[in-house]
Amino acid sequence: MSDRASAVRKKFPRFRILVIGRANAGKTTLLQRVCKTTESPIVRDRDGNEVTYFRGEHDIEHEISFKSNTRFVFHDSRGFEAGSEDELQKVQAFIEERAKDKELINRLHAIWFQYCIPMHDHSRPITVAEEVFFSKFGTENVPVIAIFTKFDALHKVAFGELRQQGKWIQEALAMAPKHAEWIFWNNDYYGMLQGKEFPPRDFVCMGGMDKEQADCTALISCTAESLNDETLEMLLVSAQHVNLQICVDFAVRRKVE
Repeated sequence: MSDRASAVRKKFPRFRILVIGRANAGKTTLLQRVCKTTESPIVRDRDGNEVTYFRGEHDIEHEISFKSNTRFVFHDSRGFEAGSEDELQKVQAFIEERAKDKELINRLHAIWFQYCIPMHDHSRPITVAEEVFFSKFGTENVPVIAIFTKFDALHKVAFGELRQQGKWIQEALAMAPKHAEWIFWNNDYYGMLQGKEFPPRDFVCMGGMDKEQADCTALISCTAESLNDETLEMLLVSAQHVNLQICVDFAVRRKVE
């Protein structure tokens, strides 16, 4: 490890991410894939005391981590999808406080906004909570990455549409990935968010999260490129120590710059 990387780790021991998403959106599974583990998360309160973990029941202040990779610490926005004013205010207060925290170890570095692509109604509008977040919430320069999950399921929708159009099975299978992309852009999923006052800084489409070997390289790379801060980017790259290619890409990019 370089002297600079060691200094970064000492100054910023962990990379902190707030994960926002609807109930049963697979947030825990996503975090497991990012950390390359199948173990259950450890949840601690702000004082470091371990608390009992129940899926779907979190205090946004609770820290979520995994034994296999303590370099990441996550927070879950429990109840956000309900859109209640109380829960929305809690999320906004958390972001404002953590973005400016004088203790660097407590600072929030990124926000992952997980959005499940609707399979049955492509034109379904975003929820009230999502509308409020991107229309009224400022995130104090903390980058927001929109994560569109279940993209592999959209391939199945694309395949079905192609078959209805008269395509042969093998032809439909070959065309499904491109047609899925067309469905995504034609229904303006990302555009719905980009048109808001506080849009996400970038987005990534992900699928296959039910598989243990699911690749989260695109998410980590997208987050790193959105930080606009070399120190934080180095922290993120070092935190995800399982993907050598991201480390190489970071080193090459910084050398060129």
